[in-house]
Amino acid sequence: MHQRRPHGTDGSDFSYRMVVDSRYTKVAEGKAKLKSLITIQVVAQILGAVCTFLLPPKQEIFVKIAIISIISGFISLMSGEIGRSRSKATLLRLYTVGSSVATLLSVVCIAANNTLSEVIQDPSGWTSKKFELIEAARVLFSVLLQVVVVTTTLALVKNMSPPKRAS
Repeated sequence: MHQRRPHGTDGSDFSYRMVVDSRYTKVAEGKAKLKSLITIQVVAQILGAVCTFLLPPKQEIFVKIAIISIISGFISLMSGEIGRSRSKATLLRLYTVGSSVATLLSVVCIAANNTLSEVIQDPSGWTSKKFELIEAARVLFSVLLQVVVVTTTLALVKNMSPPKRAS
C-alpha cells in the first residue's frame, strides 16, 4: 500500500515541523497524577468523616476542629479538581493550602485524642480501640499523601506558568 505524504514534500522537511514543548507534556502528566491523588484524598476524607461521626473526639473543642477539618478538606478538594480540570493555578494553590490545613487539623485531633499513646503504654487494650487506631493510621497516611500532593501540585503550577523572558 502506498503511503501518502503532503504534496510538495519529499519527507526531508521534518526538521522544520513544530515540536511540542516538553512543559506541555509535563502539565498533562501532572494533571493525570493529580487526578489520581485527589481521588485517593477523597476516599481518605470520606473515611475520616465516617470515623469522626461514628467515634467523635472526647472533648467538645476537638469535635469542632474535626468538623472544620472535614469541611475545609472537601472544599479544598473541590477547588483542586476545578483548578486541575481548568488549569487554574490560583485554585491549585488554594487547594494546596486548604488540604494542608485540613491535614494539620486532623493531626491535632489525633494528637489530642491520646489513643495512640494509651495503646503504646498498654498494648493489651488495642482491641477495644481498633477504630481509633484506624483513624490514626488514616491521618498518618493523609500526612504522607499530602507531601506528595504538595510536590505534585507545585510542579504542575510551575509547568503551567509561562516561561520567564530573559532580559
